[in-house]
Amino acid sequence: MTRVTTAPSPVEVERPESEDVVQRDVPWITIVWNDPVNLMSYVTHVFQEYFRYPRAKAEKLMLQVHHEGKAVVSNGSREEMERDVQAMHEYGLWATLQREDA
Repeated sequence: MTRVTTAPSPVEVERPESEDVVQRDVPWITIVWNDPVNLMSYVTHVFQEYFRYPRAKAEKLMLQVHHEGKAVVSNGSREEMERDVQAMHEYGLWATLQREDA
């Protein structure tokens, strides 16, 4: 018995219109909000411990939270930001996530 192999026949593929193109996951941000409970020194400590920020950066973010009511403390994929928000909650800080472009 002779075996015959053939190449697959070409298939025409439609290219999506520009508005149909799926955008990659837009980066998300974690926002820490001011609260009346946590000391500024504690917030600085959390930023240093969890995010491994140098003291100067941690203090700058803490002051932004204190004076402006909030600060963006990290950015990345939604899953990463969900982890960061959960960690902030575990430290007792009020945090949320949102799309960076929102």
